[in-house]
Amino acid sequence: MDYSFRGLNVFQKSYDLAMEIFHLTKSFPKEERYALTDQIRRASRSICANIAEGYRKRGYPRYFSNKMTDADAECSETMVWLDFSCDCEYISESKREKLKQGYMEVGKMLGGMARNPEKFLPKTNS
Repeated sequence: MDYSFRGLNVFQKSYDLAMEIFHLTKSFPKEERYALTDQIRRASRSICANIAEGYRKRGYPRYFSNKMTDADAECSETMVWLDFSCDCEYISESKREKLKQGYMEVGKMLGGMARNPEKFLPKTNS
């Protein structure tokens, strides 16, 4: 069993979603390279990075909660970029809704982690 952040369902799900966004944005127009494409990729990847960073310091519950809250904020930002992507007609409405459902699930998991950091404390050898 993987006891690192990589073993967390929330990490795995957010990583898969970020990779889906990466592949999806390959088809975005070149003029969006340094705007929408860059922003949505960064926000989606930042979710994973914040989970990893917070999990590594889970012995400090307030820090852990803060990083899970940061990850949740990046999750919300990603959903805004999905709205722009759809409204600019770069992705379909159904693709936006599928991805947003995934990010809403990730957000719920992150909220639970932020509210209950004690569940993620490192195991101590007694």
